[in-house]
Amino acid sequence: MTTPQPRTVAEELRGAGLRVTAARVALLETVRGGDHLDVETIASGVRDRVGHISVQAVYEALHALTAAGLVRRIEPPGSPARFEGRVGDNHHHLVCRSCGVVADVDCAVGHAPCLTASDDRGFSIDEAEVIYWGLCPACSTAGTAAAP
Repeated sequence: MTTPQPRTVAEELRGAGLRVTAARVALLETVRGGDHLDVETIASGVRDRVGHISVQAVYEALHALTAAGLVRRIEPPGSPARFEGRVGDNHHHLVCRSCGVVADVDCAVGHAPCLTASDDRGFSIDEAEVIYWGLCPACSTAGTAAAP
């Protein structure tokens, strides 16, 4: 029995019904290689790989990749939109109130309890988006060190 080979980025794009371009491949690789990146950081990463690309083209490609389910967009209040390659699960995020760093956190343990609302008001719920706010370890330590 052979182990199935992982799909290439080009195969994933085609499988999602998207045209394969050097910019889309570079963009998807940049997002997956980063950690909750903003658009400017993604644009810079794509430029490092393929040369010039406009920020508008990056936005358009991100929109297409998000709609296809290859990229996830998160928008913590007070922060620019961020993009990540972790898709297909119902994970949540931790956001530092001081430095803005974003980290993944898995859904609460058990059988998708975060999808069970106390009152679903007739909705058929298929996703929950939870953001936990606080201070990251570095900012917590800095705050403790700065306290009198």
